[in-house]
Amino acid sequence: MRVLITGGTGFIGKKVAAALLRDGGLAIDGGEPKPVEHLTLFDAFPGEGVPTDERVELVTGDIADPATVERVARDADVVWHLAAIVSANAEADFELGYRVNLDGTRVLLEVMRATGRRPRLVFASSCAVYGGDVPEVITDETHLTPQTSYGTQKAMGELLVADYSRKGFVDGRSLRLPTIVVRPGKPNKAASTFASSIIREPLAGQEAVCPVERDAAMYVLSPRRVVAALFRAMQLPDEAFGMTRAIVLPGITATVAEMVDALRTVGGDAAVRRIRWEADPAIQRIVRGWPARIDAERARRMGFEADRSFEEIVRAHVEDELGGKVAA
Repeated sequence: MRVLITGGTGFIGKKVAAALLRDGGLAIDGGEPKPVEHLTLFDAFPGEGVPTDERVELVTGDIADPATVERVARDADVVWHLAAIVSANAEADFELGYRVNLDGTRVLLEVMRATGRRPRLVFASSCAVYGGDVPEVITDETHLTPQTSYGTQKAMGELLVADYSRKGFVDGRSLRLPTIVVRPGKPNKAASTFASSIIREPLAGQEAVCPVERDAAMYVLSPRRVVAALFRAMQLPDEAFGMTRAIVLPGITATVAEMVDALRTVGGDAAVRRIRWEADPAIQRIVRGWPARIDAERARRMGFEADRSFEEIVRAHVEDELGGKVAA
């Protein structure tokens, strides 16, 4: 089996790659695992900590360039499409957001269509496809009303995946991801980056800035659960999705105050004192526009799972990224 991960040097891409290499194969449609013969990690940047394995090929390039994408995708049997310009950056740079998030997705789908083999694709969408005047609790029947360019681009990507699947060009499925917390590494340009920073940096003995109020609520999921969901989405049979190719993943709702309480439980008062509260109206406006409560009934029926609590999310970060230790 030949595998492609776009956005492959990002933190989720690297975690998917590491799990795939560790397992050595991938079971599709309930069958026996097929061995991974070749794994291409494709990204705009080389990244750090990329898995070292003779099966891995690292390719750096532009997701919207047809020649480059044709090179990396033409032989792929399965593709995780994770490459994207993140929320605040897509809002600030309109042209770049559409080039990467929309044009890049269309280029990838066209290359996959040209193979004539109906390869399988998992597309990382976002709960940012919802927004504005939405019900208190989002359900599987809630209309998409994105209020950011990023959310609009993800919604368009979902429709492309659905149409290419309807035509039989690909076997695509889209996952609307909650905010992923706690992200390892450094802050990025996503509006949600603070939700990881206010946990990650204090646990490592560093200061962090929180730009939103304590009562701001977010719908979140841990990296562990996201990786598990990406694998499950790839492994489920075509009929599990049917005509509706996109699902919103189960997550949990946590206010910033609840996140800080979990930080205190795991890291103590010293960790909480490392948070500085500096309001940023632009970030506040974006975060307030995101749905905070979602009932992902369809995904739960399909076997996708949420974390049990925000404290569990924090403890998973300590185990996976900090070697089980936190700063005093």
